[in-house]
Amino acid sequence: MFESLSEQLSQTLRTLTGKARITEDNIQEALLDVRRALLEADVALPVVKDFIERVKMRALGQEVSKSLSPGQAFLRIVQAELQALMGSENSALDLRAVPPAVVLMAGLQGAGKTTTVAKLALLLKTRDKKSVMVASADVYRPAAIKQLETLAGEVGATFFPSDASQQPTDIVRAAISEAKRRFVDVLFIDTAGRLAIDEAMMEEIKALHAVANPIETLFVVDAMTGQDAANTAKAFNEALPLTGVILTKTDGDARGGAALSVRQITGKPIKFIGVGEKIDGLEPFYPDRLASRILGMGDVLSLIEDVEKKVDKEKAQKLANKIKKGDRFDLQDFKEQLEQMRNMGGITNLLDKMPGMGAVAKTAASTAGDKNFVMMEAIINSMTMKERHNPDILNGSRKRRITQGSGTTLQDLNRLLKQHKQMQLVMKKMKGGGLANMMRGLGGRLPPGMGGMGGGMPPGGRFPGF
Repeated sequence: MFESLSEQLSQTLRTLTGKARITEDNIQEALLDVRRALLEADVALPVVKDFIERVKMRALGQEVSKSLSPGQAFLRIVQAELQALMGSENSALDLRAVPPAVVLMAGLQGAGKTTTVAKLALLLKTRDKKSVMVASADVYRPAAIKQLETLAGEVGATFFPSDASQQPTDIVRAAISEAKRRFVDVLFIDTAGRLAIDEAMMEEIKALHAVANPIETLFVVDAMTGQDAANTAKAFNEALPLTGVILTKTDGDARGGAALSVRQITGKPIKFIGVGEKIDGLEPFYPDRLASRILGMGDVLSLIEDVEKKVDKEKAQKLANKIKKGDRFDLQDFKEQLEQMRNMGGITNLLDKMPGMGAVAKTAASTAGDKNFVMMEAIINSMTMKERHNPDILNGSRKRRITQGSGTTLQDLNRLLKQHKQMQLVMKKMKGGGLANMMRGLGGRLPPGMGGMGGGMPPGGRFPGF
């Protein structure tokens, strides 16, 4: 998300931060570029106007003129206003209620409500140790109830059975009664969507809200609909006392206009964003972190959280002990490192969260870096364990068998073996020296798999801090 906007804003602000003096003329020029970039990102026009006016007032005031580094001061103003536009801080779910805390989900058909219910249930179970029940009041869409039942099974949530022949309000009453009986902490109610806003839909969701009396009423909206997302959220907000918004499919939205418009237009906070189809692809929305990423400053806090949540600590410690003892880094170790990288969202997601690496992340995506990870894993999976531990035994016939089994070419296999040799050298340099030595050993090179499996960063590129 925000790839195009980030690129344009970063270029504009780089030009400005290089100037010794900030004048009204060059600020006006920069603001025109910022305005253009926001409009191209499909941010609503009223939101753009307000944003530009606020930045202009602060930039032409005392904040910039008295600064020793006026260009940097202007950058901080833009960052602060972007953050204010999306909300000053993360707005968590308010579940302070006599159990069950009822959460009502609303939105148009196809926005991803049902999947989001399951993602939220998993998040509350794993992070907050809450007991969760889910119920579907969608009696119109074929297989909607069955879909929720299947997803509930995947995430370990209690499913409250309902039937298409029932009235939605009756389903809600019965679900609340059962949740109380079972002493469930949180009850999610999935509601029916329509292809467009209509009067019947709004009347039904109002009736469900009256019966459920939820502590949270969340509007789920597809980020890829751009300005329409904000306008639809506004219509629902006028019909219901919304408490927050969840943006789905943000990984497929290159512009990001919805994220920048929803808060301003509705006055309601974005609480979560959907970042993929996987059941754990839901993240709390942090305006400050996203503002930094838009401006190319990275998101180190989210990167650290990804490592904490998604890296297998046992495997990581096992490899660390192996390297410390000076044991050989083999292809099985290499495969496990590729799996860890994939669990963290792949090389593109990793680089996108590193300061100054947004453009490199874009290059990684365009050169199919993450697809190469899959290819390399397929090659290693076609090897015997003996071959993984000792790739020196790979002769011509073994290589033919491996490439045929993995659907790859001899060139692909040889590139993998070359990458592995490079990683072996790096791991040797790590012996007793830790991560800093590893990064110096890499010489600023990207992890294997990016750029046609060739690695490499732009000249002078380095990982931060090394």
